[in-house]
Amino acid sequence: MEINTVGVVGAGVMGVGVAQNLAQAEFRVLLIDLTEEILARARQQIKENLRLHTLLKKSGAQSRPGAVIDRITFSADCRILEEADFLIENVVERWDVKRDLYQRIDSVCPGRTIFAANTSAIPITRIASATKRPAKVLGIHFMNPVPLKRSVEVIRGYHTSEETIEAARGLLARMEKECILVNDSPGFVSNRVLMLTINEAIFLVSERVATPAEVDRIFKECFGHKMGPLETADLIGLDTILLSLEVLYESFSDSKYRPCPLLKQMVDAGLYGRKSGAGFYPYRAVGS
Repeated sequence: MEINTVGVVGAGVMGVGVAQNLAQAEFRVLLIDLTEEILARARQQIKENLRLHTLLKKSGAQSRPGAVIDRITFSADCRILEEADFLIENVVERWDVKRDLYQRIDSVCPGRTIFAANTSAIPITRIASATKRPAKVLGIHFMNPVPLKRSVEVIRGYHTSEETIEAARGLLARMEKECILVNDSPGFVSNRVLMLTINEAIFLVSERVATPAEVDRIFKECFGHKMGPLETADLIGLDTILLSLEVLYESFSDSKYRPCPLLKQMVDAGLYGRKSGAGFYPYRAVGS
């Protein structure tokens, strides 16, 4: 299957990274979100990311930032997705939102279009059930920051066809990424493990066993991790962490996935991490 045009639904942190990476790989990109304001912020963030990429890249061929931006169409009208060969969804980790979105885009996109859910925890088979093309639905779980991560967790749903998997492999190879293929399960591999680790680290802070800096230092200095679990939580977004844990708790009915009350309190307070300007550590908010 030849893939030339890729729709990206959701222009948050992950959607911006995916759209940028695709455009750098010379795909035509259709970036969709609800408002022009969100899309304007996304455009500005991609420009800043490309400027930093140009400054840091020491050698090798690279596209001009202007040429990369020109490959992206920013739109609040999902009807333009009828031109998409492949679609990557990055909306909030809530089943009601995803279900309604997939039902809508299923009626807009042509039969050839493959749907890839960039979801943290919601099962791919459940997502596919909201469409009339379950064989053409799979999970592609990108890691943040998308342009810098070379491996991607790809999830095969119950109905996902081999042709769909191979098309995704080809798209990712063009993005200079390797596919690690796993079977469907809530949270898959990465977040079945990571969300438990982050949640337990938050419990440690809540119980005053250690400060966030001390927890993260142990993981970095004793285990060689590049980031500690609480730094990782701030990068992902504490709101996303909470939603993912809630999906796991509901899916498995297992108390080990019960979100820490401190996490709920921080999300209620608007402390989402890097994107809000504060989480377990202070940051400059995105767009400020």
